[in-house]
Amino acid sequence: MSTQPVRVVRHSEGVVELLLDDPGRGNALDLPTAEALRDAAAGITEDPGGAVLLRAAGGNFCVGGDLRAFAGRGADTSSYVHAVATAAHEAVRALHELPVPVVTAVRGAAAGGGIGLALTGDLVLAARSARFRLAYTAIGLTPDCGSSWVLQRLLGPRRAADLILTNRVLTGEDAERWGLVSRVVEDDELDDTAYRSAAGLAAGSAPALRAAKELLRAGAGSSLKEHLAAEARSIAALAGGPEAQDAMESFLAARSRSRPASARPKEETPQSVS
Repeated sequence: MSTQPVRVVRHSEGVVELLLDDPGRGNALDLPTAEALRDAAAGITEDPGGAVLLRAAGGNFCVGGDLRAFAGRGADTSSYVHAVATAAHEAVRALHELPVPVVTAVRGAAAGGGIGLALTGDLVLAARSARFRLAYTAIGLTPDCGSSWVLQRLLGPRRAADLILTNRVLTGEDAERWGLVSRVVEDDELDDTAYRSAAGLAAGSAPALRAAKELLRAGAGSSLKEHLAAEARSIAALAGGPEAQDAMESFLAARSRSRPASARPKEETPQSVS
């Protein structure tokens, strides 16, 4: 059994898995765990494969900061919590900036910093058992791990304030309805669905997926005019490449084969041999 709280597993299908692996503590973030997460995420940036899968061992995704590690430090508490937040934030930033698609799989509790970590995914899958709760203000703290930044962009200021100020709990189905996660699946299907999603992305067109993700990231900070110009440059650059050329020709050939002869243009209808 591994004693590392965070592990990286590289799969043959091109999926790089980042696994939170301290289920006995609910994958809580103390300083050693936050630093292990930071180091693992930094290692992935060097070779992210075709897609990254972020998931957790055990019944909970991440319960947030480890309050047992925070409490009882007296005057040292601030410096300790700042060190934990800084290390965790480096991991969040590294995952957010990955050029390849990121899939996260959430079951059980995602609380505090666990929510910010979960939302680094481009696709976020939640089990029906998932429960999302910020919980910061309930213990006299404020959000970290990017949650106050990403929630406003995903949900708008009103719903973000509702979650952050009231510590409202969202079920997996609530989170899907609000747009916090991409979709909900049954608990026993979560790991398989998340892995298949990541493997499918890893098998796709790497240039197209990377360029599409770059457009999505850039779109929030640009005007429509600027973004349309960026889209035009991106699609034109890809269209002239051999991968897109081959894919378009294969698509057209398959479409032609799937149509009955009577539906083809006259010049495509095979001639009879007398």
